Amino acid sequence: MNDTLLPVNEMDRLMSLAEFDLDYSNHQDNFKDLAKLAAKVAGTEISLVNLIDTFTQWTISNHGLNLEQMPREDSVCQYTILSNDHFEVENLSADERFKDKFYVTDDPNARYYYGVPLKTPEGHNLGALCVLDKGHKILTPEKAELLKIIADEIVNRLKTYKVIDSLKSKLVEANETKKKVAHDIRRPLAGIIGLAQIISEQGKDNQIDEVLEFINLIHRSGRSILDLADEILSNDKLQPLQNDEFNLIMFKDKLEKLYIPQAKNKNITFSVAVSPASATTPFSKNKLLQITGNLISNAIKFTPKNGSVTVDLNLKVDKDKKNLLLIKVTDTGIGLTKDDIDAILSSTANSTNGTGGETGYGFGLVLVKHLIDTLKGTLKIDSEPSNGAAFEVSLPQDN
Repeated sequence: MNDTLLPVNEMDRLMSLAEFDLDYSNHQDNFKDLAKLAAKVAGTEISLVNLIDTFTQWTISNHGLNLEQMPREDSVCQYTILSNDHFEVENLSADERFKDKFYVTDDPNARYYYGVPLKTPEGHNLGALCVLDKGHKILTPEKAELLKIIADEIVNRLKTYKVIDSLKSKLVEANETKKKVAHDIRRPLAGIIGLAQIISEQGKDNQIDEVLEFINLIHRSGRSILDLADEILSNDKLQPLQNDEFNLIMFKDKLEKLYIPQAKNKNITFSVAVSPASATTPFSKNKLLQITGNLISNAIKFTPKNGSVTVDLNLKVDKDKKNLLLIKVTDTGIGLTKDDIDAILSSTANSTNGTGGETGYGFGLVLVKHLIDTLKGTLKIDSEPSNGAAFEVSLPQDN
């Protein structure tokens, strides 16, 4: 694959996709009906809903073919996202670009392909809705138009899920504000109640009935507010929503599910380790899959066969009592020069070739740096040519 296959707005396209903050393994059911409808409309055996990031084509929903991912450079949809309308191949086995691909030479022995880009209103092609078949097909203009309508609905659903996630986050923030307010009012109320108790006891000694009754009212009123504060603090319904959280164990499982196939495809050992002490402590999963996934895919690309890629995950509490998420991705790959590292950290890296001749997509590391910066985190890179590389990410977490 060469750079001419990259859309002219590739960096903006990748940032647009990252803003959706998608878990590529978690949407099969959300788009299953649209995938099936696309196949029925086209009269094909197979339809796929594909999103394309820096390195990988992720099939987030499918019909007729159990497929989850493939290298971007092996996909047909990489051509579709270059188009403003559609991309069609009447016979994949007769096309030099695709005739040796696994989906042509082996099951499902695909021949016909028709893809429609998944275009946002801003003009960014996030991926493609495609249909495939073993036999030759002819799509009428009416069917092609229906596929475009389905593609638009897929983008609309992605936008809807994004809005829902944003509302969930705002609800979490509101609940956290309630908890903070409750904390803030407990101390002065406790002080008032304590003072009222003292005056109340003195009042009994002095037999000041009117003052005693007034103080008793203050005491009861203050106690009721304190009880309310305790209720707010202990209400399980006000805890952050689980859908917006990871812990280290969940994060580890997700990374293994998504990236072990890529490592196996290149015969690379891939492992993820977590810190036991904080393995179940919750933290926000905002952009974590985009950041860590790009680093892992990049490491796999630049690590030769029989090499290794390791990920270390840790959650620490710093001196200000704030959680700090630490992510370290280490590989035994071809390494980086000092100029390479400086270019990445200054967000000016260019695309280079991986160990298998695949394009390295320097955009991926630029995107990682951008996302880390937006989360007020830091990125460190330790590497030398021929001696592998280690990427260390530190991300502060709000408590």
